Amino acid sequence: MRRSLRGSLVTLAVSALLLSACGGSSDSDSASGDEAVKPGEKVELNFWSWAPEMDKTVEAWNDTHPDIHVTVNKQDGGDTAVTKLLTAIKAGSGAPDLMQAEYQALPTLVGSGALADIKDDIGDDVQGHFAEGVWSAVTLGTDAVYAVPQDSAPLMFFYRADVFEKYDIDVPTTWDEYAAAAKKIHDEDSKQFLGTFSSNDAGLFAGLTQQAGASWWGIDGDAWSVAIDSDASKKVASFWGGLVEDGVIDNTPMYTPAWNSALNKGTQVGWVSAVWAPGVLAGNAGDTAGKWKVAPLPQWNAGENVTGAWGGSSTAVTSQSKHKAAAAQFAAWLNTSAEGVKALATVSNVYPADQQNSAAALTESPEFFENQDDFYDVAASVAGTVNSFTYGPNTNVAYSAFNDAFGKAAQSKKASSFTEALATMQSQTVEDLKSNGFTVK
Repeated sequence: MRRSLRGSLVTLAVSALLLSACGGSSDSDSASGDEAVKPGEKVELNFWSWAPEMDKTVEAWNDTHPDIHVTVNKQDGGDTAVTKLLTAIKAGSGAPDLMQAEYQALPTLVGSGALADIKDDIGDDVQGHFAEGVWSAVTLGTDAVYAVPQDSAPLMFFYRADVFEKYDIDVPTTWDEYAAAAKKIHDEDSKQFLGTFSSNDAGLFAGLTQQAGASWWGIDGDAWSVAIDSDASKKVASFWGGLVEDGVIDNTPMYTPAWNSALNKGTQVGWVSAVWAPGVLAGNAGDTAGKWKVAPLPQWNAGENVTGAWGGSSTAVTSQSKHKAAAAQFAAWLNTSAEGVKALATVSNVYPADQQNSAAALTESPEFFENQDDFYDVAASVAGTVNSFTYGPNTNVAYSAFNDAFGKAAQSKKASSFTEALATMQSQTVEDLKSNGFTVK
């Protein structure tokens, strides 16, 4: 029997925060509702996206597909775009044909009936373009396909190569080696830290637990499960809590003036981040250009090769589109064709999730990493090793709980407080699901 996540969601009241201003439902079957097109008539599609220069990327499609024209409508992205779309869904009109959607937002959008299942409207070969962990983010563990992956954000380790050379430290390949390197650097210079534990962005912590094998939500029929405080998550929390307690890792939140300054002054000499990190480093640490390198994320066990993700988005077809099949055709072209993937990489400057055509599109390292010719070879080597991870319909509730609970833990500098913060996240997330009518097992 074909499983459909939406069926297990729309029969229930959805999280008040997610749908306080939204609701309603609509037909998610892409095989129905498409408006007939007369011979010679052009199909017009509207695409909400926040990726840079997406309108120019789409020109390649419009130049070669005279029967289907796509118009890009620039959006602010993130929660703002999600709220805007859900408002249109509730109103029954106003939604675009296509929507750039973050992976973590898909359960919310599917649960509200905002997205169409496009499995039957894309080619059978589309799945083969993506790593298993990325593909699972658009199926939500069901037999349906709610979007085509657009960009991925595998976690990697960014470090100051000159500092490692100065202190004669090998690039860590395991987390034990990372801890030893952090201690040595801080022992050599008490003002320097290999990294920070940041409590203002749950996405990074979620990605680290993803690498360790955690998946914070699960769906079985109509019942959700929550495993934020799993053994895998506890291992990650204990590790970082121990480093903070020992004082060898900083606890300054990321993206603050203090953290930005530390990167540029050379007192923050490492960053566990995603493939998009060069842009952030170039903006915040311009004085250190040419001194950084990237390596695969350290592993929990020597010889393993697995990572998590921090960010990434997809191209989805909305349930209000009158031309779902044409929209799905465009989504597949944008994210799997050689022309589309090249335009995503070189015009919109995103790291394509596609694994078959991205290598040909990414031929030069980011300018900030011009000293490392194999930057994208390293990225490609880890992009296919992203563990599967299921987001839930109240991801924002869990992330908000993280900011509060781990903020207090980081300030306390006690390792035990980090695992206690996980328990707080777990209980608040489960309670929110139950209070909004979800079955939680």
